[in-house]
Amino acid sequence: MEKIEKVLASGTTHATINRDPNVEPGALDLKLSAPGVESLEFIATDLHPRAEQLFAGAWSACYTTVFGRVASLKKVTLPPDYSVDIQVSIGSSGAGYCLGAELTVRVPGLGTEVVEELAQLTHQHCPYSKSVHGNIEVITNIVTV
Repeated sequence: MEKIEKVLASGTTHATINRDPNVEPGALDLKLSAPGVESLEFIATDLHPRAEQLFAGAWSACYTTVFGRVASLKKVTLPPDYSVDIQVSIGSSGAGYCLGAELTVRVPGLGTEVVEELAQLTHQHCPYSKSVHGNIEVITNIVTV
């Protein structure tokens, strides 16, 4: 597994569960851009996320959902404000490029050991975590305060 030697660009997302019944999901058009390639555009709109942000967003939404399911199976009650932040970076490694990721799992009020176990189980069940396992460096931080 390659590790990033120099980060070239990163995308970060923050995912929580929406518990507000008055908030309706909306549509979002996206303009994609790549670092160092100003003329590469796929869909034009006001937002300009990079591929790293899109991957981080999809991964964090999936990971957050699976984390809740794993907690339920383990009979662990999660606080309503638990969240997952994921930063996906693209960087250079020797003459090539590779990805890396850092997850921060925030579960206020639970024991660190409990959250670490849930996070490891979630990595085993989340399709995004499984797809990158052994392919990119993934760091998982646990925050319980």
